[in-house]
Amino acid sequence: MLDVCLLGTAGMVPLRNRFLTSFYAVSDGHAVLTDCGEGTQVAIASAGVRAKIIDTILLTHFHADHVGGLAGLLLSMGNAGRTEDVTIVGPPGLAKILRCLLVVAAPPFRILAFETDGSDDDVFHAGSIQIRPFPVNHVVPCLGWQLTLPRPGRFDADRARALDIPLSAWKILQGGGEVKVNDRIIRSDMVMGPPRRGLKVVYSTDSRPTDSMAAFGRDADLMVLEGIYGDEGKIEKAETWGHMTFPEAAEVAKKAGARELWLTHFSQALDDPDACLPNASAIFPNTRVGKDGMKKSLRFTD
Repeated sequence: MLDVCLLGTAGMVPLRNRFLTSFYAVSDGHAVLTDCGEGTQVAIASAGVRAKIIDTILLTHFHADHVGGLAGLLLSMGNAGRTEDVTIVGPPGLAKILRCLLVVAAPPFRILAFETDGSDDDVFHAGSIQIRPFPVNHVVPCLGWQLTLPRPGRFDADRARALDIPLSAWKILQGGGEVKVNDRIIRSDMVMGPPRRGLKVVYSTDSRPTDSMAAFGRDADLMVLEGIYGDEGKIEKAETWGHMTFPEAAEVAKKAGARELWLTHFSQALDDPDACLPNASAIFPNTRVGKDGMKKSLRFTD
C-alpha cells in the first residue's frame, strides 16, 4: 500500500487557503516528500502526516516556492526526534543550495545530497519505494519524479514443498532472500512467480508538456501534474514561463494511460479551480482538482 497526500496546491505564492505545492508519499513507515516551499512544515501538521519519518526529500527545481521551506522542515524533523540520515535529491546546484540553507538550519542528522539531471538511470530508495527522476521543460533545470512500489510474484508453495524447504524459511524467500537446505542454496526466484503489477505515482510541476512525463507515467495509478492556468486562454503565458494549462495536463495523463490525474500548482489568479475542471475532464475524465491535504491510499490490485 502507498498512502499519498497533496499537502498544498498553490503556485508561486502561498494564499490564505492554499499552501505551496508539496507532495507526501509513505509506505511501511518510510516517507518521501516532493518539493518543500515556504510553510511546508505547517502543511504537514495540518494534514496530520508525520515529518519525522521522511527519509527522502525530492526537489523539482530551485525556485523559492519549491525550496523555501526546507530549512524550517529540517529543524522540525530534528525537533520531532529524527536522528537517521535524510537523503535530498535535486538538479545540479543542489549542494550550493544546501550550503546556504544549512547556515540557518543545523539538524541533528546527516544530509546525504545527490545531484541529478534525470538523464541517467538514477534510482533512489525510501524503504521499498523506488524513486526515479526524469527531465522536464521549465525556464530553469527541472525534474519530474516517478515513485513506484514493486510487488513480487506469488509464492509457489507446491514448489517449496517439492524442494523440501521448511516452513520456517518460507518468509525469507518471500522477502527476496535465500536459504540453505540440505547443502543447497535456494534462491527466492526458484519459488516465486513473475513480478505482479505494483503501484506507480508520477509528480511533475513547473514544466511544459514533455514526452518524458507520458513515458514515466505510463499506466500510472496516479499522476499529479501542474495546471497553473485553467484554460487555453493563457497558453501564451504558459509557454513563456514554462507551465501547463488544465487541458495540457489532461492530454499528458491521457497519453500516459494513467488511471487518475490530480491537478495542482494553481496560479494565485485562479480563484476557483473547480470551475475549470471541465476543461480537463473533457479530455481525461478521471481528473480531480487538487485540494490542500487531499489523501488517497493506493492498493495493489490483482
